[in-house]
Amino acid sequence: MSFTITTPLYYVNDKPHLGSTYTTIACDAIARFYRLEGEKVVFITGVDEHGLKIQRTAESKGIKPNEHCDKISNIYKELWNKWDITFDSFVRTTSQSHEDIVYQFFKRVQNSGDIKVGRQTGWYCVGCEEFKDVNNEDKDKYCPIHLKQLEWRDEENLFFCLSNYQKQIEKLVNSEDFIQPQSRKNEIIKFVSSGLKDFSISRVNLKWGLPVPHYPGHTFYVWFDALLGYITGAYTNSDDYNLDNINSMLWPANVHIIGKDILRFHAVYWPAMLMSANIKIPLKVFGHGFLKREGQKMGKSLGNVLDPEDLLNKYGKDSVRWFLLKDIDFGQDGDFQKQRFIDIVNNDLCNTIGNLVNRTISMSRKWFDCKVPELINYNNKNHLKECSNKVISEYKKLMYNYNFKEASETILYLATEANIFLNEQAPWTKIKNIKTKEEVAEDIYNVLETCRIIGYLLNPITPELSLRILNQLSINHNILNWKSSLEWGLLNPGNDLPEPIPVMNRIEN
Repeated sequence: MSFTITTPLYYVNDKPHLGSTYTTIACDAIARFYRLEGEKVVFITGVDEHGLKIQRTAESKGIKPNEHCDKISNIYKELWNKWDITFDSFVRTTSQSHEDIVYQFFKRVQNSGDIKVGRQTGWYCVGCEEFKDVNNEDKDKYCPIHLKQLEWRDEENLFFCLSNYQKQIEKLVNSEDFIQPQSRKNEIIKFVSSGLKDFSISRVNLKWGLPVPHYPGHTFYVWFDALLGYITGAYTNSDDYNLDNINSMLWPANVHIIGKDILRFHAVYWPAMLMSANIKIPLKVFGHGFLKREGQKMGKSLGNVLDPEDLLNKYGKDSVRWFLLKDIDFGQDGDFQKQRFIDIVNNDLCNTIGNLVNRTISMSRKWFDCKVPELINYNNKNHLKECSNKVISEYKKLMYNYNFKEASETILYLATEANIFLNEQAPWTKIKNIKTKEEVAEDIYNVLETCRIIGYLLNPITPELSLRILNQLSINHNILNWKSSLEWGLLNPGNDLPEPIPVMNRIEN
């Protein structure tokens, strides 16, 4: 089985922000989960490098567009590497391979009769690279997202005949699983039901873009170009970028993970384009919410943008990943609140999970010769085993549905149950009686085995914390396959236990 997942191809007008990092971390968690489930995963990310906004940004800096793109694209790739994002394919839309795909795709769409010449008039947002529906009675025409003045356009463009696919797109967006979450799906259904209009796929007098063959002065509209980057990314181990081979690649994508602001392009325009080119459409589009900071929208003008590299350097990968995935209901808007972030990381990872691992290993080392206890007449039926099996089953269901928040909470539930079990059994009292030492050994083993399960379940969400826990239990963490790792009782009695060190350091405010 295979699983292909994509982030958006991020626009390189500026360096990465926390929003793009959030999307990428979420995709990384999904990719890691599917790999552990034994799937062949292709995780595609990359950058969108064409368009008027890029051209103007480069001009404002006094450099060429390709120089700007090289610089920002490298920053993206370096940052994802610093975050240990496990991508398999990093797409740049300025690459020759991508250009080959665009021209082959355009020819297919032309042959389907879905390209026409027309005139595009309207108010255009350079930031969105999109024409906007505005009230003509409004004196000032502003983009509601970028809060900048719209520009009037009146030019000859090539159009893609989206209206030819009204019935097919209606059926698609009303299907059960194509668009998630439900709130996003409802928005798209409403948009499609109002009638699909043909959209322009070229611009004129734009230097920074791919030229349209046989149409002098036309370059491909940035969205028509960029969406095809997903297909370029599917050719992970091939030098032959031939669209005739696409079905032998790991395509279609199982899911596009995107911000809700670009859902229309992915859920309506993109599948229609693929239908026209006779290429399979993605199985799912998931539009997540936006990130705020302390209740306010983040923006340069407000001076409250969070730099993901600063967060990484100050707090580390695990802390930020845990907060973003555990505190935010994926699909809804989220809010990065510093004090809440600190409290959640300290309470969940340091106290509930970290202290459980640390104190249990310390007791085992003290009472059982620095080893996992040896067991005599072990009772394999116990409360923690039942809790673990229940949590494993529920966790997997939640992760398959990209419900990181509740999946994280199941791990916390298991850790809490183990802490309660320790307190109720009070092994520090039982150990004083030689007659109950075997019972203590069993209790400690059960908690250590629960810690092992917790270590594995944490891997997609906080991979470094996961490995630190497994290291504390002397487990070979290079073998991370859940089919052979999530059964109860795999922790070897007699394993050496190294002296425990905190698996998670507290964040001091």
